[in-house]
Amino acid sequence: MAEITLKSVMLPNGETMGYRERAGGDEVVLLVHGNMNSSKHWDVVIENLDSRFKVIAVDLRGFGISTYHQPIADLTDYTRDLKLFTEALDLTSIYLVGWSTGGGVVMQYAADYPEQVKKLILLASMSTRGYPFYKDNEQGVPDLEQRITTRAEIGQLPRTQMISKAGEDRDKAFMKMLFDAAVYNGKKPDPERYEAYLDDILTQRNLADIYHGLNVFNISDIDNPVSKGTGAARRIQAPTLVIRGNIDLVIPENMVQEILEDIGERAEAVSMDNCGHSPLIDDLPQLLRHMTNFMEESNPK
Repeated sequence: MAEITLKSVMLPNGETMGYRERAGGDEVVLLVHGNMNSSKHWDVVIENLDSRFKVIAVDLRGFGISTYHQPIADLTDYTRDLKLFTEALDLTSIYLVGWSTGGGVVMQYAADYPEQVKKLILLASMSTRGYPFYKDNEQGVPDLEQRITTRAEIGQLPRTQMISKAGEDRDKAFMKMLFDAAVYNGKKPDPERYEAYLDDILTQRNLADIYHGLNVFNISDIDNPVSKGTGAARRIQAPTLVIRGNIDLVIPENMVQEILEDIGERAEAVSMDNCGHSPLIDDLPQLLRHMTNFMEESNPK
């Protein structure tokens, strides 16, 4: 197995971005994690993706070993960070992969810097139209008629406060219960990896900011009560693969359809059987096969 190195680089905006790197060939795969994750959660992909690819996985601002000096206003701040990162490492042509919240970051990146992105892979990704948040009703259940519109309201949600407090208290038992229910509803990571993942989850410092970024993200042509559509999805030129597990409890099927509608004929979708929000754990061989076959389509041996 090739060595995986944890590194960091200072960005011109004053933030330090952590990343994991595995040597490989000339083709570079750049992995962007989701909420309550970091580059650590990509470990099985980094370890097992074909050695002809060089693999780099970043820690977004406020996760892992990256700094969080300046709070993000929305997910476009992460896209700008990622641009500074690729410039710092002189990455001019990449396969770009985004998981969950990371899907929004990489979609914006592919729209803003289309000349850099060879292929785009969206894994269990949020929609081009964001990930909406709603006020709770009297039963404590989200009321789909009451869309939240501000960062302050998101911060006041009981679920935001509960998860944030668990992070502050380093409550690994709570985080394991949450991930068992929502993310690892199929298979569970092996105990040693799971323990490392739980430690990593507790590095997050910006939950409410992320929730707000998810809520206001909208690169479609369709306005919503929170944000006008920017239409940026139409600027995505890279062939795009949208991967979703058929038992994903975090990302509903309609979000896949929204991505396909908004990116158009450049996008295609694949469903992974018996996989939830972490196909990496549920069926790694199938995931790697989908990723590799897609990346190789324009690069036959």
